[in-house]
Amino acid sequence: MRVLAAMSGGVDSAVAAALAVEAGHDVVGVHMALSRNRDQFRTGSRGCCSIEDAGDARRAADMLGIPYYVWDLSERFEDTVVADFLSEYEAGRTPNPCVRCNEHIKFEALLDKATALGFDAVATGHYAQIVTTEVPLPDGGRQTVRELHRSPNDAKDQSYVLAVAGPERLARAMFPLGGFASKDEVRAEAAKRGLSVSAKPDSYDICFVADGDTRGFLQSRLGSRPGSVVDTDGEVVGEHDGAYSFTVGQRKGLGLGRPAADGKARYVVDVQPATNTVVVGPAELLSVDRIAGEKALWFEGVLSGSPVEPVETPADVVPDADGWFTAEVQVRAHGAPVPARVRSVASPGDAYGDDVPEGERTPSADGSHRLANAMEIELTGAPLRGVAPGQSVVVYRGTRVLGQATVSRAWRAPAAR
Repeated sequence: MRVLAAMSGGVDSAVAAALAVEAGHDVVGVHMALSRNRDQFRTGSRGCCSIEDAGDARRAADMLGIPYYVWDLSERFEDTVVADFLSEYEAGRTPNPCVRCNEHIKFEALLDKATALGFDAVATGHYAQIVTTEVPLPDGGRQTVRELHRSPNDAKDQSYVLAVAGPERLARAMFPLGGFASKDEVRAEAAKRGLSVSAKPDSYDICFVADGDTRGFLQSRLGSRPGSVVDTDGEVVGEHDGAYSFTVGQRKGLGLGRPAADGKARYVVDVQPATNTVVVGPAELLSVDRIAGEKALWFEGVLSGSPVEPVETPADVVPDADGWFTAEVQVRAHGAPVPARVRSVASPGDAYGDDVPEGERTPSADGSHRLANAMEIELTGAPLRGVAPGQSVVVYRGTRVLGQATVSRAWRAPAAR
């Protein structure tokens, strides 16, 4: 196969490219230039877009004997990933830029360009596995599908951030590191091949926030917008420079003028962009056992036939009469999966059930309830804490990814309070 290897300049993507070459594929390396701000390419950048990274990727490609190119995707990155990051915070939601980068850049812009140039697949250094299997069809036949599974390396598993790419795009993806159980194994493979990045530290922080100061970045783009911090009774307990820079579950940096009456710590429990207000309260208000998700998608092996048309569920996951099936859900990149009941519904509004009065139902991201698919989740184990609109929720059955959605609302059922 003709394979385009996405080479970030780190050890993971270099070894992934090397394994693709050794598998006999015709491999071309490409480094994505994602920033128009030269500060983000400076020496010592904390993210993954530094000058050193481009040079390291080139040296790895030279060592492997493969062609190497740099593609400027900075405009697309700014218009999708960065724009989404800003608009979501401005709307009082909590985005995950790595999820959006996988959706819009690595498995949309990059993959589409690779396909147009005649490549059969894109290889990346993600820690995840694609497993080919067969599922039964209602007519008695069988369908071959490609499933997304967790990596055996629990500490580095990236199936959570890959789920948003969906089945069609992941069908043209290769993850050569899928079987590695540890990062040390990958570094050993790099050293064995003489790749200079074998001991290179991992990148961290948001790549387009070069100094790691997310609040400062937001303020530089969105400006100062002074407002009030209030408690759950509506009493003003502090001031802020922009509600957009706060997230549900946040404890530090609240700038409160006085402690709570009971002396306990207070957390952000709500962000209200319409009034530029941040609401703080006790930790117990952060616990939720209900989640509504919008823009839901299901992975390969999905067929129509759930109680609500045209919603679909995985073909080998049999729902009950009301459409519910058991699974596990995860709401953070490295969070622990928790047991839940899940079902497909036609819109986020439908996912609120009877727990949320009609007047309190948070609109979906586009301001409507008319999205094609949504997801309703009831946690059946311990409640989750600090789940915020805008986060990605991924549904698993064991190691297998079943589906993904964006959290539109999270709350505690009245009977559980």
